[in-house]
Order: sequence, then structure tokens, then C-alpha cells
Amino acid sequence: MTDTTASAAAPIPGAAAPDAIVIGAGPGGLAVAASLRYRGVRTLVVERSGAVGASWRGHYERLRLHTTRRLSALPGLAIPRSYGRWVGRDDLVRYLEQYTRFHDLDVATGIEVSRIERAEDPAAGWALPATGGRMLTARSIVVATGFNHTPYVPAWPGRDTFDGELQHAAGYRNGKPYAGRDVLVVGVGNTGAEIAVDLVEAGAARVRLAVRTPPHIMRRSTAGWPAQRTGIMVRRLPTRLVDKIAPYVERMSVPDLSAHGMPRPRTGLYSRVREGAIPVQDVGLIAAVQAGKVEPVAAVEGFDGREVLLADGTRLTPDAVIAATGYRRGLEPLVGHLGVLDDRGRPSVHGGRSPKSAPGLYFTGFTNPISGNLREMAIDARRIAKSVARR
Repeated sequence: MTDTTASAAAPIPGAAAPDAIVIGAGPGGLAVAASLRYRGVRTLVVERSGAVGASWRGHYERLRLHTTRRLSALPGLAIPRSYGRWVGRDDLVRYLEQYTRFHDLDVATGIEVSRIERAEDPAAGWALPATGGRMLTARSIVVATGFNHTPYVPAWPGRDTFDGELQHAAGYRNGKPYAGRDVLVVGVGNTGAEIAVDLVEAGAARVRLAVRTPPHIMRRSTAGWPAQRTGIMVRRLPTRLVDKIAPYVERMSVPDLSAHGMPRPRTGLYSRVREGAIPVQDVGLIAAVQAGKVEPVAAVEGFDGREVLLADGTRLTPDAVIAATGYRRGLEPLVGHLGVLDDRGRPSVHGGRSPKSAPGLYFTGFTNPISGNLREMAIDARRIAKSVARR
């Protein structure tokens, strides 16, 4: 394995003549690289940070996969049983390091690709301007820069002049700095829900959770049956059918929290998934809301000096605001000029298919499927490798 932080003038090990270049050394990129190597395709992985799995290293400490260990392994190497059923952040990073060594992947760190262009020589395929004045070329390019690439904070009125503490969830590590403090968490996806619970457990004086759209909440596991298995079963079913079935399942497994300020959602579960909103996997939120330790409040509409303005007219003065408001894919500078993105900045195709206008260009890791992200990236990796090998 080659894993080095290259200086501006240093050559990239193994990059003399790769058949394929993978951009990003997260789970998706490593899975593709291993699958390509299995098929005999010379592959270079370039990573802008100093190590594989950079985004996972930066997540909050209590994070665990909501998908099972067995259904989260990448091609060619199982996740060790000792990591438990729900793999923690540090163990997943350790697994990615093991995976890179096991498959002897050629990874060059400290290399950022700024843009993907068509090479002047059509036979060369693609040209990638990179840090240090380098120009990399390969016939096949796989973009695996990650679903959580660029932290997004809404442009709330008054945000830039807010006198209080405001940070994106990407900067949150644990609840210790917030012990004894009043904290408002904005956003009730899985990240916001887990941070809210973490704050309670760390001794925050008050934790409020700003909710714009009531989420679908599912038990991570019911009687030993993981929610991921259900997600896999319904993945190919019609959206309307799943939307009709889901409320009955939710009523049987999740209590009604309406009296605590979090009503059941009116929108269909699978319709929301299609829009990119995965159900919240309960890891303590339900109990915290029932106990009044996490207080749901209206959505944030703006800021006024030291105050946070909510949609129902309420004004709050929390000690800190944590925006669990998601990420953007950040693909426009890289491939926006190639006409391969939809109107939301997402790749128009993914997995083993290339856009018709950009043959040899592939994307992985930019969907958020109900069946589990790592599982789908493993499937994508095999399909991409098969397609690239054909070329």
C-alpha cells in the first residue's frame, strides 16, 4: 500500500500510468479501488486530507452505524466481530485502515483535484488538475468525494450578526463543553437527534430541538430484527405502497410524541426517503423527549442580536446553537461544467453507469438509501469495477 502526504513537488507513487483514478479515500472510494484491483485494473486513489476515512474521523464521538456490521462490510473483507453489531466511529476508521492495507491499495494523500476535464488526447480520457501543479490522466475516473462534503448552514436573516455561539454539527465532537449550558439543536435528522441525546447525557442544563418537519422515527432494531433489513426488503417496492404500510409499522413500534411537541409526520415515509430524508433511528431520542429532557420547538426563522427567532413567534436566548442542517455535495467546481449534475447538484447517474455525455466518469456515495449507505456503496463498487474493466 502507498499512503503518503505528498509535497507540492513530489511525484505521486504509483500514478505513472493508472487505468483509473478514484477521487476520495472514504468507504466508497476504497471499495471501488479494491474491486478494480480484483479485476486487474491499475488504480490510483487520491485523497485531499492526510488519511483514509477523513470524514469519519471528524464525526462526533458517540456515532455508531445504524446499519449492522454484517451488512456494512466493503467488498473482500468482513468487519471484525469484535467491533460489535453496531460499529462505532473509531472502529469504522480502523476497519478502513485495515481494508486499505489488506487490499494493498495505492492511496496518495494530500492531493486535491480541483476539476475534471476532458484530456486533449481523446485516448487519454480525462485530465485532472491537482495540487502542486500536477496533471493526472486516466481513461476512467470515479468520483467518491462523499455525501457529507461541505457543511451547510442556512442563510437565516441575522445569522452573520448573531451575538451568540453558532456552529455546524460538523464541528461537534462531544457534549462536555456544553455541560450546564442551554443549547438549541437545529434539525431533527439522525445527526441532530443523536447530538441532542448526547448533550442530555453530558449534563447540558437545557436541550431544545428545532423541528421544521416532524420526522419519521424508527427503532434501530425490534426484537433483534434490524430496521435495515426492512429497508432492503422494501427498497424496490412502489413508493405509494411503502407509504401506506409504514404508518402501521410506526404506530406499533414508536409511541405518539404529539403531546411532547413532536407530532407524527403527515408525509409518506418512502416519499421522504426519495427526497433524501432518511428516517431517524432511535438511539435515545424517544425516551429523552418523553422525559422532557429534549424539548421540541418550532423551526428557526432567523436571529436578532442575541435572540433566536422561531417560526411560531417565540424568541429564545440559548447559550449555544448547533446547526445539524446537513451538507452539500460540493460537486459543482469539480464537474459542474460537464453537464452531469441534476438541478439539486447531485450526479444524474451513479454506480456502474456513466453519463452519456461523459463516458468513463462514474460516481458513488452520493445517494442516501434506506437500505444502508455502506451496503449500497459496496454494490456500486462491484458494478463500477465491472464497467471500467470492460473499457
